[in-house]
Amino acid sequence: MNHSTHVFPALPTQLTGQTLVSHAGLSVLTGFLNAVGFRALCEDRFSQFVPAAATHRPGKILGALALSLAAGGEQAADIDQLRVAPGLFGPVASDATVSRFMSRVKDQPDAFAYGFATMTRSLRSKENSAGTYKGGYGFSPMIAMADYGKAHGTGEVLAVQLRPGNRGANSAKSHIEVLNQALAQLPDDFYDQHGNLQGEKILVRTDSAGSSREFLHHLDSLGIQFSTSYSLPVIKERFIRWIDEKKYWEPALSADGGQRDDAWVIDASKVIELKDYPPGTRIYLRAEPLHPGAKATLFDTDGNRVTAFLTNAPRFNVAFLDARHRARGRCENRIKTLKSTGLGKLPYWSFAANQAWADLAMLALNLVSWLQMAVLPGGHAAGCWDMKRWRYRLFSMAGKVVTGGRQRRLLIPERAPEARLLCQLHEGIGTLFQRWRHGELAA
Repeated sequence: MNHSTHVFPALPTQLTGQTLVSHAGLSVLTGFLNAVGFRALCEDRFSQFVPAAATHRPGKILGALALSLAAGGEQAADIDQLRVAPGLFGPVASDATVSRFMSRVKDQPDAFAYGFATMTRSLRSKENSAGTYKGGYGFSPMIAMADYGKAHGTGEVLAVQLRPGNRGANSAKSHIEVLNQALAQLPDDFYDQHGNLQGEKILVRTDSAGSSREFLHHLDSLGIQFSTSYSLPVIKERFIRWIDEKKYWEPALSADGGQRDDAWVIDASKVIELKDYPPGTRIYLRAEPLHPGAKATLFDTDGNRVTAFLTNAPRFNVAFLDARHRARGRCENRIKTLKSTGLGKLPYWSFAANQAWADLAMLALNLVSWLQMAVLPGGHAAGCWDMKRWRYRLFSMAGKVVTGGRQRRLLIPERAPEARLLCQLHEGIGTLFQRWRHGELAA
């Protein structure tokens, strides 16, 4: 007789009335929202979107939706995962209540947009105390993000603007609009005593869609430094031959500052004429081996891909400027994360309701960013985790809600890999709450 050996234990399954929690790790986000006074902020900004005597207030509705998106939910109905654990998340609004709330948002989009922008700026101030143009159908969102460097967390999203799907990415008007929304989110430290923006503190990086003369002139008028990718124009054959002569180039730098042997950079401002761009704008080229499977362009004649960027930087260290511009790649990673946090699947027919959903996706993503910067112990590996890793390592952690001594507690398995991190975060959130309670955090 042959005996089958299972790869994993085969256990019988049965239902239980015990209070078990499948997303116990989300308790760090619920605690964080409590610590920064999220309920009061939402009540002040969004009370007109719920009846005066409604049981479920705006803070609870928006907070539950943001938690659901942070946990991986893709539509409003996914908050039912929170509804089954009232011991941890409290009473959660029904699908019908959420639908009515979003219907009121659809009818008053400007009021919601203003309320959301001022609410997130207030939250950020508290944290700082510590058919589209590419084909297909849908929306063409434009996103502005703040990057704090590789060693300072993953950054945060400042503005998300949905646009009609047929609006091109190189619209200067759209770039200026989303820039203004992002600048309005910056702390007071970026403005002087008269309320004027101190543009020299800001660097704006964009892809080639942001290289329009109108947008760059706007940045220059604000005193903001820019670094934007640039699509090389079709030029004379002699220039292509000059590109092949790498003796005029200098080695590029890697992300950690080391010199690369297979990539080169050069200031091409004297060779490529730039007309009608802001004074001081220069063009720099970078050459590196084509990636496997990449198709060569007119300029990639020696097996290297040649790309360009524009900048009005006052310094001329070519390798440094190139490395600084390439750090914009962190923004691309952030866009992918934002799509997996709700922006990738917009659930409503209404444009205004989908804009509100995009704002909630931004809030869900920023909650983790703020947690990294304001609460996470310095130097911890989780400071560079993306949302998917937070979900797998912490948010999906199982727990059990118990009651004893007139106190409700959440039990976490001590052998869980990130159990210590969860406790550290709760301890830090407790400290943050005390600071907010005693008025040490800006309103």
